[in-house]
Amino acid sequence: MKRLVFTLAVLGGVLVCAAEAPRVFPKGKLPEDARLKPLKDLNGHFPFVVPKTLKAWEARKAELKRRVLVATGLHPMPAKTPLNAVIHGKTTHDGFTAEKVYFESVPGFYVTGILFRPTAKAKGKRPAVLCPHGHGGRLQTHSESRILQEIEIGAEKFKESGRMPKVARAVTLARLGNVVLLFDMIGYADSTQLSYQLAHRFAKQRPEMEGKASWGLYSTQAEMRLQSIMGLQTWIGIRALDFLESLPDVDPKRMAVTGGSGGGTQTILLCAIDDRPIAAFPNGMVSTSMQGGCTCENCALLRVGTGNVELTALFAPKPQGMTAADDWTRAMMTDGYPQLQQLYALYGKKENVFCADLTRFKHNYNYVSRGLMYDWFNRHMKWGFTKPIVEQDFKLLTKEQHSVWNAKHPEPKGGETFERKLTKWIADRDDNLVAKMSKDELREAWGTLIGRTPPAFKDITREKVDEFKRDSHIEFLDILRLKRHGEVLPVVSLYPKKKWNKGVAVIVSNQGKSALFDAKGEPTAEVLALLDRGTAVVGADLFQQGEFLNEPLQQTRKVANNREYAGYSFGYNHTLFARRVHDVMTLLSWVGGFEEEKPERVTVQAKGNTGAIMAAALLQVGGIQQAAMENPKFRFANLKSYRHPDFLPGAVKYGDLPALMKLSRAAWISK
Repeated sequence: MKRLVFTLAVLGGVLVCAAEAPRVFPKGKLPEDARLKPLKDLNGHFPFVVPKTLKAWEARKAELKRRVLVATGLHPMPAKTPLNAVIHGKTTHDGFTAEKVYFESVPGFYVTGILFRPTAKAKGKRPAVLCPHGHGGRLQTHSESRILQEIEIGAEKFKESGRMPKVARAVTLARLGNVVLLFDMIGYADSTQLSYQLAHRFAKQRPEMEGKASWGLYSTQAEMRLQSIMGLQTWIGIRALDFLESLPDVDPKRMAVTGGSGGGTQTILLCAIDDRPIAAFPNGMVSTSMQGGCTCENCALLRVGTGNVELTALFAPKPQGMTAADDWTRAMMTDGYPQLQQLYALYGKKENVFCADLTRFKHNYNYVSRGLMYDWFNRHMKWGFTKPIVEQDFKLLTKEQHSVWNAKHPEPKGGETFERKLTKWIADRDDNLVAKMSKDELREAWGTLIGRTPPAFKDITREKVDEFKRDSHIEFLDILRLKRHGEVLPVVSLYPKKKWNKGVAVIVSNQGKSALFDAKGEPTAEVLALLDRGTAVVGADLFQQGEFLNEPLQQTRKVANNREYAGYSFGYNHTLFARRVHDVMTLLSWVGGFEEEKPERVTVQAKGNTGAIMAAALLQVGGIQQAAMENPKFRFANLKSYRHPDFLPGAVKYGDLPALMKLSRAAWISK
């Protein structure tokens, strides 16, 4: 193989010949790297591979729980501000009462809903059920023709109450002796401070809502602080449990959560991170297929390397049930449910998970599904009913009885001004929380953002492509392979002919391994100086540098979804920045892992804007004596697009580049 490749180009009318950096792959051939395949999106396959032992699962569980908390902006867990709850407008009905509720999840941001209680007297405190409603809202109402069709196929039973299935669920739970909160998802019914259009139909970035001092949701600034509708909704679920727990007639040790569709997504996440629910029924979203199509069901980092079935497993060994329908959950009986049973069996509690085959129905939380939920909760919340529970009809509440806001309780202001105020308040709150984190806690948080630990040397295979003897050094061209992840790394190593001083300098750059060479294809003066001192020099094309590209990189790839939301791409895939960090960790693990010619001193140099990449890698890779950074003034906070190659969700929240440099295990110098 010939080492030098020359490119002809016309510059200013003059034909010139420029030398390219050495290649390990033939010109025009891209590396066979799994990361070059199309990005995974929410419609992919998300199998749950159950660990072999309970100990292994508990370790995985801790990692996943931290991922959920980080992704939803709840790590560290915020302090809870006063709810300032208001309950008003009580009306009495057949077997239940209904009261209007609003409280503050954070100061000035209101949660709204209806509180249902049984009219029957109780000897002691009552169990409570939280009902996130999902898409369609708590006021979703079937038309007269639709309810007749539902009754005909057996999906509903009553022409009156069946028209509002989400209210029917809450009312029946109250009639069965529970205190029930049916609360509004952001943008639905009386939750209007952030609009439905913003929360559930966001499609195009808003340049006017970008800014380092003031910004809106979905902006690059919001993403780098892990602020999202999904995160806000998850926090609202936690505060809704706080509200139920605060009621004098509620037994805080007997609380459960159940929601369908988007409410099923909320149930999965809430039960994954909050220890208070003792039973759950996340319906319509436990699936190895589609993971939730709405912006409110997605956020950056959440499902990288995981999916809804595994996230549901975080509730184990507590009892939870669900159904499979003729929708994205249809494969659950053979792909998802058996794995949940296997996981529960590790705890000796296989009977505590249940999935019913209701694939005769389309996507639903209908009369039949609700009946299964009532029986499941009866058993595990110890309601004490000995006969099967049968839902009964009731007269629907009027529009006035459903409306939380009125002249005495005026609707709070919302809109873009409120949105900016909310994101700023959360950022200030989080800045104070992060400032109190220990170094180890911060390293763990950054570890979740990067999503990978360094590979073991034994897991890296080296394929020698070529070797060239030069005047001052020997040049090696290699391919490093990380088989587990299907990743490859084109590497060039320059080994001094004079006695090796047991030192290695690893150089990363925006230009990849070509940074080691000048325009003539010869090692740069800086590299030659290192070789002259007896130091070996190593460079590589990180992902989407050099040999990974057929044309210059303008912006990072995204999934096919045309809605401009980072959560659709980076909720399922590592960012380009994170993948380049993975490559650096692979490179450093390989350099430092040799047994026979193990280096005694490894130094690193980060050229251009790659300092943050190197610093992130050094959070977890030890053994580096010194690190040099060419551009220590780089800041994630200066980025203006989630498709920038250096974009990393959460980077600003956890301290930006200064935090990375402080936490990394190396002495930094500026070059």
